[in-house]
Amino acid sequence: MIGRRLLDNRPLCGALGAAGLFCVLEAAGRTGLISPITFPLASNVLRRAAELATEGEFLADVLSTLGGWAAGLLLTIVVAVPLGFVLGTLPRVELALRPILEFLRPIPSVALIPLALALFSDKTEMKILLILYAASWPVLINTMYGLKDVDPLAKETLRSFGFGPLAVLWRVSLPSTAPFIATGVRLAASVALIVAISTELLAGGASGIGTFVLEVGGSPDALEYIVAAAIWAGALGVLLNGLLVLAERRMFRWHTARTGADR
Repeated sequence: MIGRRLLDNRPLCGALGAAGLFCVLEAAGRTGLISPITFPLASNVLRRAAELATEGEFLADVLSTLGGWAAGLLLTIVVAVPLGFVLGTLPRVELALRPILEFLRPIPSVALIPLALALFSDKTEMKILLILYAASWPVLINTMYGLKDVDPLAKETLRSFGFGPLAVLWRVSLPSTAPFIATGVRLAASVALIVAISTELLAGGASGIGTFVLEVGGSPDALEYIVAAAIWAGALGVLLNGLLVLAERRMFRWHTARTGADR
């Protein structure tokens, strides 16, 4: 019974899993199974991560990364959601643009960094635009998929009462598609954070978690600081995803109840 309750408590299971991984890595380092030169002791990494939490410069780097992340994600929503509605409601436009979209979609954003460096002198602007490129796909695809899931009977009923296309879009299509858009935004948020840090790491800049990793690369305890910064990046990803999941569940309880989804 206790084991079943533990399995049903996802945050607790996640915490136990993280603690178990920490113990395994610590034991591997203490016994010499993993050389400290290859990977630092887990306890040293956690100590460095705790120290970073009190350093104003690192916290400023975190805020810089989050600022680029938020700006890029907001721009993604502004661009990708309307484009998804256009492609989802106008089949001929979707057919005309599909070859271009299918060509662009597999190109990794990291591969575009050299081109972006040549085109943009402002590193923050470059970071935001790369986030826009990489994070737009999940929002765009989920918006288009959500439009296909709209009940056609509901749209026909509204049309029979004399409502025009825009009214049908606003009263039926948008509310029905909103949960799918929210899921796309949640997926895009993780992509945006990855691209933000990767751009800082590969292209440099004035501040950011990636820039911090570049700056500590020559220090004696560089490996500990790099892994500690990676832990912070992962913690930010988990926190942001958890907040977006909570927002989804509260805003779209009716959708969760209808589909039985428990994300």
